[in-house]
Amino acid sequence: MITIPETVDKLVRKSPFLEEAMARGWLNLSAVARSLRAEVEEEVQKKIKDGAITIALNRLARKRAARAKPLKRFFKTAPDLMVRSNLFEVTYANVPRKADRPKLLLEKTGGRTAPFLTITQGINETTIIAGRELRDRILKAFKEAARIALLDNLSSISVLLPPGSATIPGIYSYILKALAWDGIPVIEVVSTSNEFTIILADRNIDAAFTLIKRLFETR
Repeated sequence: MITIPETVDKLVRKSPFLEEAMARGWLNLSAVARSLRAEVEEEVQKKIKDGAITIALNRLARKRAARAKPLKRFFKTAPDLMVRSNLFEVTYANVPRKADRPKLLLEKTGGRTAPFLTITQGINETTIIAGRELRDRILKAFKEAARIALLDNLSSISVLLPPGSATIPGIYSYILKALAWDGIPVIEVVSTSNEFTIILADRNIDAAFTLIKRLFETR
């Protein structure tokens, strides 16, 4: 039979915001216990007191706070942030790729610095995010493919993370949860070993940059 702590952990995991607020000590856990009692009783199939749930919540909050400490120690200094504008995104249904397409898309453009370009192929779709200077070339190269979506007026924020970031649990969610808390929609995320790039609408870039910068400055 499932225990009270196991049930509480299961219910808290359904709400990342609740989990985060508990770990930061922002909540009255007695009030949270009262709100969860009916669901907990249904799971464990017996009547229980609020105090038993509160104890489970306290233990869970301490556990979550302890997990966050390695992340805090990892960022000894604020990471560099890089903003790019004039981006667009296009998504196509997957089709056999022509041999010359990668060469066509990766060619240098007039001797200038290489443009922003990411290509992500999923099970059924391929999404390309690129600088506006590549827009016509990309649309022409994929003109025979079934286009699913096209978005203009995009910008990106790249967080240049310290080496070894991929081994740190929660490093991406730390940033994404902060954006979600502030109601800033994220269109796409792209990552390499030590770079985490967030694609947003132009109208949200200033607010997102300020938030992410503050997120690390206050550590």
